[in-house]
Amino acid sequence: MKTYTVAILGATGAVGQEMIKVLQERNFPVKKLIPLASRRSAGKTVTFRGETVTIQEACDTAFAGVDIVLGAAENDIAKQFAPAITAAGAVFVDNSSAFRMDPKVPLIVPEVNGQDVAWHSGIISNPNCSTIITLTAVNALNAISPIRTMTASTYQAVSGAGAEGPVELQNEVESLYLGKTYAPKVFSHQIAYNLIPQIGGNAFEGYTSEEMKLQNEGRKIMHLPELKVSCTCVRVPVMRSHSISVSCHFDVPVTVEQARKLIGAAPGCKLVDDLDNKKYPMPLDTSDQDLVFVGRIRPDLTDENGICLWCCGDQVRKGAATNAVQIAELLIKE
Repeated sequence: MKTYTVAILGATGAVGQEMIKVLQERNFPVKKLIPLASRRSAGKTVTFRGETVTIQEACDTAFAGVDIVLGAAENDIAKQFAPAITAAGAVFVDNSSAFRMDPKVPLIVPEVNGQDVAWHSGIISNPNCSTIITLTAVNALNAISPIRTMTASTYQAVSGAGAEGPVELQNEVESLYLGKTYAPKVFSHQIAYNLIPQIGGNAFEGYTSEEMKLQNEGRKIMHLPELKVSCTCVRVPVMRSHSISVSCHFDVPVTVEQARKLIGAAPGCKLVDDLDNKKYPMPLDTSDQDLVFVGRIRPDLTDENGICLWCCGDQVRKGAATNAVQIAELLIKE
């Protein structure tokens, strides 16, 4: 079996660490792992397949001889190093939003549009975490009729804001229990026992940048250029796994039975839909694994051509690290 030199740009962050874990779990054919991070992290170590690997400083020369770079860094870092990565002949699978809407860069959820990997030119983008989870859940319904519109609300875990999100939630809970105050640093307001209905800045007609991603990225991934989405993104006091309530609308009626059958057979999905027995997707059940759980499938009472559902998925894994590794798996098949 051919093996590959794989670099992880941003190896010390939550997503970078999860990428290392997923590469091991999925037995990706790694010949050499090169963890890259900032100068202050260089010299530290990570463990990969039982061996200690030293973190190197990310610089233009660090990509020589690398086959695949998994990006787990912020937009500015991705943009800074993309030219050096492609010049070195590596393929950059980037988790940031820097290149997602570039028409020359594929934006891929392997279960939805894995075939798009064929037209990359050195860079492939990983979509937004909520976009990945939602589209994995609903994409199979396009087999009946292309989705015309979606109305969605996301309930996003604090870990989606980075490693400090869960720390802030825990600190607030402990402080409030002791009757103390705690000044928020990560979030704009107290997140403990609260919901914050804003993720991202004002982007379009009162919709935030996070809310517009489901429409803009969904159009590109599902090849539905006319798709319209109204989305509300909410930060919730949950440690891990995002949840999404979504209504899909079609040009023809779609029955609950059709939807259950298609979603139950869809790659990457697990049907958990038994209201009478209180079985439905929940963040606790979907954390630290890669399937998107889908349930609460029911007719939309406002539209005879609509279906409502509820889905949950681990945004650190399927919403980021695992999706990137799955893209790398598609690359080596090519």
